[in-house]
Amino acid sequence: MTSSSAPAPAPQGAPQHLRPLRRLTARGREEPHRVASPLELFFDLCFVVAIAQAGGELVHAVAEGHPGEGVLNYALLFFAIWWAWMNFTWFSSAYDNDDALYRVVTLIQIAGVLVLAAGVSQGFAEHDYMAVWLGYVIMRLAMVAQWLRAARSAEGPERTMALRYAGGVLLCQFGWAGLVLLPEAARLWVYVAMVVVEMCVPLYAEKDHPTSWHPHHIAERFGLFTIIVLGETVSAATVAVKSALVEHDALGELLPIAAGGLLIVFSAWWIYFVVPIHGHLRSNRQSFLWGYGHYLIFAAAASIGAGLEVAVEQAVGGAHISTFAASAAVTLPTALYLVTVWALHARHFKVGLAQQLVLPVTALLVLCCTFLGDWAVPAAGAVSAVAVATGTTLTARTAGRERPAPAAAGVS
Repeated sequence: MTSSSAPAPAPQGAPQHLRPLRRLTARGREEPHRVASPLELFFDLCFVVAIAQAGGELVHAVAEGHPGEGVLNYALLFFAIWWAWMNFTWFSSAYDNDDALYRVVTLIQIAGVLVLAAGVSQGFAEHDYMAVWLGYVIMRLAMVAQWLRAARSAEGPERTMALRYAGGVLLCQFGWAGLVLLPEAARLWVYVAMVVVEMCVPLYAEKDHPTSWHPHHIAERFGLFTIIVLGETVSAATVAVKSALVEHDALGELLPIAAGGLLIVFSAWWIYFVVPIHGHLRSNRQSFLWGYGHYLIFAAAASIGAGLEVAVEQAVGGAHISTFAASAAVTLPTALYLVTVWALHARHFKVGLAQQLVLPVTALLVLCCTFLGDWAVPAAGAVSAVAVATGTTLTARTAGRERPAPAAAGVS
């Protein structure tokens, strides 16, 4: 834990972002009442634009009968989106002073996100990553500027840590250039290598001095992004159902899918937020595993929406795939979401074997629903809802047994 304190209060009389620029010093990890800022919320919303673009391309690829290629392209592009979000999120948890320069640099990062989003379709269809790479360069160079500013205000091990981050992020941008300069056959290997290098930068930078990220703030930021991704899932599925109703008037075929999809999304929200995970985030070892694991949570949550779109298209004859494949497009990401949330969140708070088995068994049953044909999605939704009810009941019973019995009248 760093010993740096939050910046001194600015003089009264002017809005925070209009006051003189201040040093970018680390905020205290024990700072009370730390919550996400409006700028961070705006940042998250702009990232969802890129996620929506990637999800739309995934729907097209799966519906056209190219699930393998579509899932691979989606996984690669989603990593780029998620990793840039991760970098900013952990940095802002430690160094957000919300002055004018900090805001401007963050808005530049948002511009980079939008450039990346504009290049997602080309990346999927033609493996042309020029726009994606350019957007990434804009985002990451702005991130380098933030770290250099933090280094200027720090000294000792903290300064070394900030310079390692700035140097590591900058060097990675040269590596990502291989996606636009090297032959197409080599790009996948470049991508895999760069993913490993990128994920090693925080481990190296913080090996001697960790950043002063705030556990409650980090938990809230990840939770808010989960809500936004689930909201995008609801939006995408709603648009797909509306379009199908207008063009095909197939209410009977679409109603079960819509109901099942809604139950899945509601259950996904409930399962994620039922535990106070910030109490578990006490060290870099715990937080790195938890943060990196959210790649699967976010990707799976977004993929559920894409899967629901595919199921809708298949139900009205607009997808060139089987009912089984369309069902799997929903059940596979749902099962992945359930298992990953259990591994990262729920298992730390479950008491007894019965509680621990709820989510893994639910994931297995959701996978089995894939074989139910037209009723796969509503069945998966029902299974997910039953899992929430079961988990809630078991938790209530455990709490009731642990609560001390009231003393009898007249007995001290």
